[in-house]
Amino acid sequence: MDIRLPENGPADPFLGAADLLETESRVDLPVHVRLREDPDERTWAGHYDDRHVLNISRQAATSAMARELALHELSHMARYEQEHPSHHQSTREAIFLALAGKSVERRKLAHVHQMANHMKDIYADDITLSVAPGGKLVTFLESRLADAVADRPPAVPTGWQLATPGADPEITAVNAAFALALVERHDLVDEDHRIYDLAHAAADDAPEIRLDRFADAFRSLADDPTESEYRKALVDLTREYVGD
Repeated sequence: MDIRLPENGPADPFLGAADLLETESRVDLPVHVRLREDPDERTWAGHYDDRHVLNISRQAATSAMARELALHELSHMARYEQEHPSHHQSTREAIFLALAGKSVERRKLAHVHQMANHMKDIYADDITLSVAPGGKLVTFLESRLADAVADRPPAVPTGWQLATPGADPEITAVNAAFALALVERHDLVDEDHRIYDLAHAAADDAPEIRLDRFADAFRSLADDPTESEYRKALVDLTREYVGD
């Protein structure tokens, strides 16, 4: 894999992540790593005709989760190059299909975009967790979910959106469902793990959100859906959230 590293940043997390990814998948286009000085900058991947860009804050790039964050974003790049529907389906188009004729609050529209990102994350982490152990990810999800339930901002913003300052209880419950779905999809925890208590605490704060319904929807996403199947899954989840 062609990783283009900045001169003034760490190399090991990105090279280590690339080595792991290449045991099961591949990214053909060059990957340019861009370090952001803003500690609140989220980690995210940009896709272009001739390259991918891995955007990450310097704080995140030097954290204990640096390799895992890099691997997660490289997995998104692999899915993009595979032309996986989750990474090419227009979220705006799906929202239009789901909500045509409806009046929806702006905050809920933002939440639907976050749910679509969760679906992308599920498919990216199917790759991530096929090449790396999930222990760090479980600890990370547990910590971020605890922060969200307590309404605290995360210490290091990441590509997994589980906690935001002034967290909305409804999207926090959906985020909890995503966390459960991810750990269950890959058999990462036992039934008595603390993450279940945190998820149910989040659900208690948003009784209108059916935690089990959202967790099942995320967990049971088909491994290799057609474009139509993926669009339907996103439309159905959107309608569920806005109360169709």
